Amino acid sequence: MNYKDAGVDIQKGRSFVEYIKTLSPNIGGFNGMMEISPEYEKPVLVSGADGVGTKINICRIANDYTTIGQDLVAMCVNDVICSGAKPLYFLDYISTKTLDANVSDIVYGIAKGCEIAEMELLGGETAEHYRANDYDLAGFCTGIVEKFDIVNGSSIRAGDVVIGIESSGLHSNGYTLVNDMLWRNYIYYKEMPELLTPTTIYSPLIQCLLDHVPILGMAHITGGGLPENLPRCIPKGLGVDFDYDAWERPEIFNKIQQAGDIAEEEMRNVFNLGIGFCLVVPQDAVELTQDLIMDTPFGMKSWVIGKIK
Repeated sequence: MNYKDAGVDIQKGRSFVEYIKTLSPNIGGFNGMMEISPEYEKPVLVSGADGVGTKINICRIANDYTTIGQDLVAMCVNDVICSGAKPLYFLDYISTKTLDANVSDIVYGIAKGCEIAEMELLGGETAEHYRANDYDLAGFCTGIVEKFDIVNGSSIRAGDVVIGIESSGLHSNGYTLVNDMLWRNYIYYKEMPELLTPTTIYSPLIQCLLDHVPILGMAHITGGGLPENLPRCIPKGLGVDFDYDAWERPEIFNKIQQAGDIAEEEMRNVFNLGIGFCLVVPQDAVELTQDLIMDTPFGMKSWVIGKIK
């Protein structure tokens, strides 16, 4: 016997590493390193880990793995920036039955996501699990912020305003329900290809905003929707009144709700419903913040969707 007969092709693994090196010059050693700029006085490292959940099943249905890597980067980066941190580097873990073209597409998407987030792809691990039935992904991101610039919500007061920034769709949450609906033939991928739209990476926009407006708190809207995620950046004793009529809900959410006969409360607690990221700012900073969100190169839509009480 040999390793290849058992399920692991060493030569293919070497070729795969050479391919990854074309995407990131940092890859190839036993570890990755990065210096912290001496410009920081009291640097704090901020880290996060996440995955893409069952959205990977949509890649299999669509036979398209080119964007799921961006989802992986986004899910990690969008968490880390909630503290005001600037993303520094990213590492990934991919489990696969064999090193095929889909794995190359996944890594390409990861590299693209890192480029959008303006950070380094520092390394990772790709493991061949011969008895695996599908791919599994995990990502790890580290950012940096000055200790005195950390955004932790402690300055939020009653009367402050919640601004919601548009999502690109479902992002990477709610897909267990979506996959169940696909299995039951309530919906069909060929009629809803936007199910594979990659998650928006908000870090370049947030870095720009931090230089111009007083952001008091931030929330990445993932599983649990607005009701579960926004309160995570609000001090105890305060709450928020949401206005779900403040923005136009993307049509994909209406299609899902109607096809599955899903209650409105369930929709609000599962999906982002078109709001992928939230900011809490003082009332007098709302206009400037929204102008910057729209007028920057990112050109995103935003709405006043709530008020702190």
